[in-house]
Amino acid sequence: MHDLSILAIIWVNVFIASFMAHRTRLTPVLWYLFCGAAMVNLGLLPEAMPVFIVDFAELGIIVIMFALGFEEDNRNFLRSLKRSWGIALFGAVVPFAVAYGLARWAWDDHNMALLCGLAMTATAVSLTMVSLKSEGLSRTPAATGIMTSAVLDDIGSLALVAILIPVATGEASITLASIAVIAGKAALFFIIVTFFGAWLFPASEGFAKRIPLLGHLNLRRILAMGEGEYTVLALLLIAVAMGLLGHEFGFHPAVGAYMAGLIINREYFSFHSHRQVDFHERAKQIVDNVAFTWIGPVFFVSLGTELIFDAELALQVLPYALLLFAGLFVGQIASAALAARYTGGFDWPASLMIGFGMLGRAELAFLVMDIAYVQYSIMSAQAFYTLMLATFLLNTSVPLTIRWWKSRYGGTAIGST
Repeated sequence: MHDLSILAIIWVNVFIASFMAHRTRLTPVLWYLFCGAAMVNLGLLPEAMPVFIVDFAELGIIVIMFALGFEEDNRNFLRSLKRSWGIALFGAVVPFAVAYGLARWAWDDHNMALLCGLAMTATAVSLTMVSLKSEGLSRTPAATGIMTSAVLDDIGSLALVAILIPVATGEASITLASIAVIAGKAALFFIIVTFFGAWLFPASEGFAKRIPLLGHLNLRRILAMGEGEYTVLALLLIAVAMGLLGHEFGFHPAVGAYMAGLIINREYFSFHSHRQVDFHERAKQIVDNVAFTWIGPVFFVSLGTELIFDAELALQVLPYALLLFAGLFVGQIASAALAARYTGGFDWPASLMIGFGMLGRAELAFLVMDIAYVQYSIMSAQAFYTLMLATFLLNTSVPLTIRWWKSRYGGTAIGST
């Protein structure tokens, strides 16, 4: 089968998955995975994807992670840190401990358990915000708390991906010195990214403007080239370049892409043009379209092709998946809600809504599973299927619990103390 024929089949499935997601009000990611699994088990997609599709899928997750970072307002993020740090911390530690403990008990493999815990740590903020928006709750204090906490979770999880993947893959041994080296590389990478965001991109406006050559640089000038026609190209180039930089430090390129999106400010798009266009909003729409409509979904459909149906295996892992789902459901809601109440100062209705809103798992979870199961074969098929089933149940729970909790309180906007 020609590589382009495979891509065409994948894109057909993106249409099908998007239609099903709209009808069921579930995240499209779940349907992408389902369609990929269905196509490979029906023999319509190959079990081993060609290099072209593999590379195209990797570009997809890079653009997705860049888009997620790009949509965050880092100023609101910084302002909300004080109130949300506890939700992010305790709302991540408990799921990690639950998944790690169950995986260690079930399969007795420390490295695999580490990555199972890591996969279940970060919250799928996009799924939660869509669910809140559909219920008219997207601008409540609870929604702000969920958003900020989820971003903190993602950043912490990305840092852990950078540190734990080399350890789990055997590229670095678990010694104090090796962990210090990995942590040092992670810190250096984030320092370099911070340098780009704080000094290099706006160089002609800060103290760096007095430095020869460097002082003439400014990201706004690059984005303004050709009356803004090259804005999206410049953004995607930055995403890929930061991804390659992260790769040079031993991290997955998606880590660098996310950080690249996070450090690009709206002010860089305030340039003069004869056209009356909001270049930031226009770029965001195009990047989102690329990430979530036609390149990004290829990653998830391809990942779904790893789910070769095996009735015996499915029955074998079902008890573990249900146990993991139950543990994460209770642990995530309890830890996030208690943290929201006692460290964030939210009232109980808002605190429980935050707990429900942090149940979802999406992009980062699938990224970790892809690295662990597909790229490095650290994760067994049993563990992979267990995480997939538990993730499906968790994501299904998000819109259902939010809708139930809204009706329980009469649909009123949720306030804070």
